Amino acid sequence: MSISYSTTVATVGGRNGTATSDDGRLSLRLAIPRELGGKGEGTNPEQLFAAGYAGCFGSAVIHVARGREKIGDGDVEVAATIGLRQDQEGQFGLTAALIVTIAGIDQAAAEAIVAEAHRTCPYSRAVRGNVEVALTVRTR
Repeated sequence: MSISYSTTVATVGGRNGTATSDDGRLSLRLAIPRELGGKGEGTNPEQLFAAGYAGCFGSAVIHVARGREKIGDGDVEVAATIGLRQDQEGQFGLTAALIVTIAGIDQAAAEAIVAEAHRTCPYSRAVRGNVEVALTVRTR
């Protein structure tokens, strides 16, 4: 398989540092959230993962839906909640919950589209078997 796109983001200082992309388009301050004992005065890796997963999953939904239904990009909304959990051995892991809202189609069609998107989305494929992902499908 050939690589269609790649990017590099470098961090300095871990969760209390900075993140900068190789093209300079991303440059931000990272901070440990208050809930984990930090000051919370910046973004954190879970927020960045949530943004990436929501954006990628939304594109997968749009791609699948266009083959079945007439929807526009603005008809699909994805809210991703990423949780940081600790297991009984003290190891940290992630949880994910995606709420997908699609306008203009019925519930059964929306559920079928989201199921297919979950099978094909690169983020879903990457976390499959490692991260519990809860899907909620809504229509409007």
